[in-house]
Amino acid sequence: MNPPQISRRAALKSGLAATALAPFTQLSGAETTPTPRKNRVHQSVCRWCYKDIPLDQLCASAAEMGLKGVDLLNPDEYEVPRQYGLICTMGYAGGGTIPDALNRTENHAAIEAGFRQNIPLAAKAGVPNVITFSGNRRGMSDDDGARNAIAGLNRVKKIAEDNGVTICMELLNSKVNHPDYMADHTAWGVRVMEAVNSPRVKLLYDIYHMQIMEGDLITTIRANLAPTSAWIGHFHTGGVPGRHELDDTQEVQWDGVMRAIADAGFEGYVAHEFIPTRDPMSSLRAAVDLCDV
Repeated sequence: MNPPQISRRAALKSGLAATALAPFTQLSGAETTPTPRKNRVHQSVCRWCYKDIPLDQLCASAAEMGLKGVDLLNPDEYEVPRQYGLICTMGYAGGGTIPDALNRTENHAAIEAGFRQNIPLAAKAGVPNVITFSGNRRGMSDDDGARNAIAGLNRVKKIAEDNGVTICMELLNSKVNHPDYMADHTAWGVRVMEAVNSPRVKLLYDIYHMQIMEGDLITTIRANLAPTSAWIGHFHTGGVPGRHELDDTQEVQWDGVMRAIADAGFEGYVAHEFIPTRDPMSSLRAAVDLCDV
């Protein structure tokens, strides 16, 4: 199991411990009738936020809601969503862990080996994106970290290009959830993307994390989805503060953000990555309705 998934699941334990799961009915893909959607925003859902729900049941529910896929699956799970007319919209593929990844050259060989093994599997399963990270600073300057991350991505970008799969480096906050994480501002991530300059190396713009670190979401999104500077390849959601439901208890105006993404002509995926505090599927459906602009 890939370490980033473990860390995400560990973070989830306290958030879902008291959540009572509603009963689920196992559905086959043939039995699922999708809710009609506008499809200006292609929505997905992150697996780790629903760890207590079997993957098959999550896929069936996601398909019925009109979602397009499930995010953050391991290679042995890549094919599961296809049984429900979905895809794995982003996979783990050996791209390092949140604290230990691209900003240290000693991690590059392992990341390359993981991508060489798993990116072809992702391509075969129709997985469009795989995730990677910058790693933590641990006293390293942002300039040195950027140089190392550029070198690491240059080392693996041809694997992605040859297979038609996009490597996405995630932007995370270092203020609340991931102290010392290096890729904690969009400008640093864009600097790396510009230097690597590959159509198959992009940023995972996590709206929750970037609202905490810098705000100015719509302007930043527009700037980095423009035809000449399309450095964002994938999005995650999450209510601020707390990373819970996308509702009136938090500060992001989600319909406005989604309109900016849709109006920019973004054809990738927006995956919901919030920890539900109420009935999980009701909360997910409400988020999907809100973002269906």
